[in-house]
Amino acid sequence: MTAPPSARSRPGRLGTGDRIFLAAVIGVPVLALLVFVWFPALASVGLSFTTWDGIDLGAIHWTGVDNYQQIFTNYPPFWPAVRHNVIWLLFTALVPTPFGVFLAYQLDKKIRYTRIYQTAIFLPMVLSLAVVGFIWEIIYNPDSGLLNSALGAAGATSDIDWLGNPDLSLWAVLVASGWRHTGYIMILYLAGLKGFDPALKEAAALDGANGRQTFLKVVLPAMKPINVVILVVTVMESLRAFDIVYVLGGGTGSKPGLELLSLLITDNIIGEASQIGYGSALAVVLLVVSLAAIGTFLFQTFRTQEDQ
Repeated sequence: MTAPPSARSRPGRLGTGDRIFLAAVIGVPVLALLVFVWFPALASVGLSFTTWDGIDLGAIHWTGVDNYQQIFTNYPPFWPAVRHNVIWLLFTALVPTPFGVFLAYQLDKKIRYTRIYQTAIFLPMVLSLAVVGFIWEIIYNPDSGLLNSALGAAGATSDIDWLGNPDLSLWAVLVASGWRHTGYIMILYLAGLKGFDPALKEAAALDGANGRQTFLKVVLPAMKPINVVILVVTVMESLRAFDIVYVLGGGTGSKPGLELLSLLITDNIIGEASQIGYGSALAVVLLVVSLAAIGTFLFQTFRTQEDQ
């Protein structure tokens, strides 16, 4: 006997418990995003046009674009920080990132003990940047550090102050950061290679392509989505570099040779001479640069994909 239309099964409406669950699952993360991300970001934009000591709300005074004007004209650490951020980006993009891709491609060849190699290379990524900084601080110690001890055993007559020399400090920190970044890129690219069709490699080998040609002509173009992710990660890691520099630089952004935008922001907002306006203006500049770099690249990438 056929059930009447009114008795047929209909999609059930959400009960009170389901609504509470959805509100908690969706509402709590959205609320946290608004409170801890968007509100501080918008507040920084507003405060960048003011002067404030960070304590008395009645001491907030509107100054217009004076903070930005002083940053670009009368704020000496700004341009060295920009230069160091650019150097950080170029070094990360040209050394540890390609090296991580190279390691991923080699480890994808089913060599012996590949799991052990992957674990050893990825291990620094499991550690926080602060811990990595402490490890490399021991390595770079001018008196009893591993690096100077090795150089002394090789015949060096004097110890090198790797972190105290303004000409060497940035490169020393870059090596420490690259050590961690290499493992991250390796795992990202290795995950992409696991989904790569091996038949494409076999077809290239039948056509006479060697390993280098197969990678450049077949694997690399096919891994374009992963390449986009890696590039975005590299840019963001370079622009937001803070923890490891803060640890190795002794907790200051004004140390010669180690000026970075992120450290200048910290120094001006929570430093001894708290200047919330300056710090907020610097944060807005860093935000605009980040959005411009990532947005431009993603726009070009997606437009190219649509044209294809």
